[in-house]
Amino acid sequence: MKVAVIGGTGLIGSQVVRILNESGHEAVPHAQSTGVDVISGQGVEQAVTGADVVVNLTNSPTFDEASPAFFQTSMDNLLAASRKGGAGHFVILSIVGVDQVPRLDYYRAKVLQEDLLKAGPVPYSIVRATQFMEFMDAVLSWTADADAVRLPATPIQPIAAKDVADAVAEVAVGAPLNGMRNIGGPEVFKLDELGRITLSHKGDARTVVTDPTAGMFAAVEGDVLTDRNAHLAATRYTDWLA
Repeated sequence: MKVAVIGGTGLIGSQVVRILNESGHEAVPHAQSTGVDVISGQGVEQAVTGADVVVNLTNSPTFDEASPAFFQTSMDNLLAASRKGGAGHFVILSIVGVDQVPRLDYYRAKVLQEDLLKAGPVPYSIVRATQFMEFMDAVLSWTADADAVRLPATPIQPIAAKDVADAVAEVAVGAPLNGMRNIGGPEVFKLDELGRITLSHKGDARTVVTDPTAGMFAAVEGDVLTDRNAHLAATRYTDWLA
């Protein structure tokens, strides 16, 4: 099976390409560095023509009010090219609970991306993942100073990028879901607790202060970013840290 992986040089995309090629498929990575620009449309038709499956793992360069325009334009370009090129399956990666956090511009933008795919001309699959373990350092940096890190007690269910890539690759070579598959890590933590575990592992003496107003995840109400009924990955957070 020939798979065009748009965003195929990034954290998830590069692993999806490797997994598929090792499984005997023909996965080709496409990105700005290979001459494919999903906003201008440059190289898009050439990238997807002849592909059985298009996996779109591109992401908005910002998380602010500019992000909806990115997803609108990129999906318009990719879906039109995929239909013209004969693709029979289009896959995107989204976020568990994304439609339950309307206060965040980026989450609203990802819902827009999902809606464009659902209404589009190509059979589709949406893989919704919980928060990546690899993003924890960035989350800590958003609200940190020399002495403390401020984090809300938002429940999250961290999943390793490798496990996300495995799930995306599996869905990509299967029949279109014309729906969603939720995937998540095997454990649920409160974000402030996860911060303490992370800093302790790194030997970082800063204190984690529980602050319900701190950072992006302060906009999240309840446990909407978790799904205990999701397809659960095997990697535990402490094992990933180690």
